[in-house]
Amino acid sequence: MAKKAVTVDNVSILFNLNKEKVDNIKEYFIKLVTRKLHYNEFWALTDISFEIEEGERLGILGFNGAGKSTMLKVIAGVLKPTKGSVKVNGVIAPLLELGAGFDMNYTGAENIYLYGATMGYSRKYIQERYDEIVEFSELGEFIDVPVKNYSSGMRARLGFAIATAVEPEVLILDEVLSVGDAKFRIKSENKIKSMFDKGVTVLFVSHNTAQVRRLCTKAILLDHGKIIANGDVNEVCDIYDERVKSKQ
Repeated sequence: MAKKAVTVDNVSILFNLNKEKVDNIKEYFIKLVTRKLHYNEFWALTDISFEIEEGERLGILGFNGAGKSTMLKVIAGVLKPTKGSVKVNGVIAPLLELGAGFDMNYTGAENIYLYGATMGYSRKYIQERYDEIVEFSELGEFIDVPVKNYSSGMRARLGFAIATAVEPEVLILDEVLSVGDAKFRIKSENKIKSMFDKGVTVLFVSHNTAQVRRLCTKAILLDHGKIIANGDVNEVCDIYDERVKSKQ
């Protein structure tokens, strides 16, 4: 019997949206203490449930605001569900906002070890993969330059190189295969494909259904925080493509 890699059970996420403009912290606390701070409730996700077996690759589709990135952040542990629970078995590598965890004053080289440590890997483990990371990132001599001087594309390439050089059991990808130039995007996709043979479980958010069809074995379609389709990747992609056509 296949082992479950990810189990999402009746997950809901509630955000409180401030109704009025608050200009500074002092004004915020005055309104908070005097109970004059009013919110609109917004359910970003409502009663989301699905399971992913080890080695499966799930594509997550939906228009902007459907809850795709919020769902990935819940699974990655960045957000805590308002209701429900998430269980992940194994080491997880979330590629959500590539380079978001970098210290801008450190060099690329220093951030390789920092980023690796935040993912739970030892200095020795990262050292063994250091040359591979630098080569894949294509940063060359810029690896010894502070990250604050990098372009957003350079930071994304370095983040991708670090996250995929380790050996996660669950890989979370949020539109990250669209970073860099065309050459780097092809190389990134090939790198992800090479991890499939090792049985990695993948959750992949993309608006590109051709890419989802190539990389994923199943898919879900989100709409306003709810799952409206779940199953075969081609069937779910067909539903999404039809919705895209209807909005044009």
